[in-house]
Amino acid sequence: MVSIRLSRGGSKKRPFYHIVAADHRKPRDGRYIERLGFFNPVAKGGEETLRIDMDRINYWVSQGAQPSERVNTLIKQASAAA
Repeated sequence: MVSIRLSRGGSKKRPFYHIVAADHRKPRDGRYIERLGFFNPVAKGGEETLRIDMDRINYWVSQGAQPSERVNTLIKQASAAA
């Protein structure tokens, strides 16, 4: 099964997350199928906090992909802002 989840990047104490479509059996930061956006929880000033490609998210959900709980809230947040 394909899941839409966060993949952690960034340095120690400075998290940065990529929103990816990945096989649920792969490790969190392992191989993924497609990068769908990013989430920067520690963005300061004019930095962008969240960017999601909603067309690709909708495509993967229509193909049966399951978003994680956190990604679900981020999707709702992005759609409310648009």
